[in-house]
Amino acid sequence: MNSGFKNQCMPSYRLLTEEQIQEIHRASLEILETGGVRVLNAEGVELLRAAGCRVKGQDLVLIPNWLVEEAIRSAPSRITMYSREGAEAMRLEGRNIHFGLGTDLIKTCDLKTGEVRPTRLQDVINAARVADHASDIDFIASYGLANDVATNTMYVECARALMENSTKPIFFTAGGLEDLQIVAAMAAAVVGGEERLRERPFLIHYSEPTAPRTHSYNAVRKLFFCADRGIPICYTPGDIMGGSTPTTLAGGIVQATAEALSGLVLHQLRAKGAPIITGFVLAPLDMRKGTMGYGAPETRLTNSAFADIFHYYGLPIWSTVGSDAQCLDAQAAMEHSMATLLAALDGANLIHDVGYLGGGLLSHPAALVMCNEIIAFVKRFVRGFDLTPEKMALDVIRQVGSGGQYMTQAHTRDHFREEIWSPQLLNRDAPEAWAKKGGLSFEDVLVRRTLEILETHQPRPLADDVRQRLDDLVARAREELAGIQFVS
Repeated sequence: MNSGFKNQCMPSYRLLTEEQIQEIHRASLEILETGGVRVLNAEGVELLRAAGCRVKGQDLVLIPNWLVEEAIRSAPSRITMYSREGAEAMRLEGRNIHFGLGTDLIKTCDLKTGEVRPTRLQDVINAARVADHASDIDFIASYGLANDVATNTMYVECARALMENSTKPIFFTAGGLEDLQIVAAMAAAVVGGEERLRERPFLIHYSEPTAPRTHSYNAVRKLFFCADRGIPICYTPGDIMGGSTPTTLAGGIVQATAEALSGLVLHQLRAKGAPIITGFVLAPLDMRKGTMGYGAPETRLTNSAFADIFHYYGLPIWSTVGSDAQCLDAQAAMEHSMATLLAALDGANLIHDVGYLGGGLLSHPAALVMCNEIIAFVKRFVRGFDLTPEKMALDVIRQVGSGGQYMTQAHTRDHFREEIWSPQLLNRDAPEAWAKKGGLSFEDVLVRRTLEILETHQPRPLADDVRQRLDDLVARAREELAGIQFVS
């Protein structure tokens, strides 16, 4: 065989050429240098001023292009994430793909009744347990805003639920610096101290600037806290074309890239080399409905564009999946399948919002089980196949000959498990066998399996002393945060 022949066949996809990436990069730098960004935090403004930025008025900061490019060079190209127990879990680098939950869904579809109701803390616990069981979901998040706990301690209560109900890395939000500090203290208690948490982080904070081109007081405080502590932060704009950015995809991409890069500058000036995941979400505004197109093709195009751009920068990147469907139906399956496949082909490192419905407003525990199956399918697809002599099987083909069969061949026995993906839940029965088993729809299968997981799966528990420390920190949060007003 040709010695220079590439054996591995893998699907590949890129949207932008290098020249197009450079054009977007230049346009984003021009926006930052001539239009600037608003930084509604005096400490952030002074940090930028001291680094060489021009400041107009109190808070409009013009960022020179050389400072942006220094930040790109200083940010780490790889972030290693660990499990709650200290085992390596994810390498956010290159085109490594990892899938997980998102946060902040205000409604939940009740698994037993089908009722859509406000999300409760038990729903956060259920999502963590289902995701802990799901072999192809790599990280967890609250998957909701718990409506039945006090607003000011909601993120702390959710963080405890996640830490207690899964060993997987955690993606989390916080209302402000005050509750972020308590969540960080909880994480340090779980792993055995702040230095251990810095060495083997198992949680990623999610925060974002405000479009168009604004960094709020609280966002900068949280950004700086994470930079100082070495806590990985995902600081990514969430923009709407025709609402907070131009309605054109190109204009939205340029603005969102500028927003993401300005956050990178702030973060790296605070602590050079601190871990940050970047990118953006850019979805269209449906002018007829007044809603964001979460499952829209334009959202997928802009995701692919920023993946190409930030791969070019050599930075760890996030991405998003999800559906606009209001229930667990064919639309939900279609939009999640398309989004999952394209995010994987983009080579995004931290792909969140698995199981999102209702355009980012509705959760459904069985959607997580559905997405686990979709992710497994997609991971098999992007793995491709090999063209080695053993896999091409010329000797076996000759041996079997015309009219033979392969089921009893040793070659089949040796390779079918690694080569052919076997679904856990998708139906491959013949019609008669499917009917004999009850003729269940895929939705029925998903709900039944989710109920089984919640009844039988027990995540590994925390040690009693760690649980007590978390209880103490939650009690402290309830006391200290009761009168806090989080300022945006």
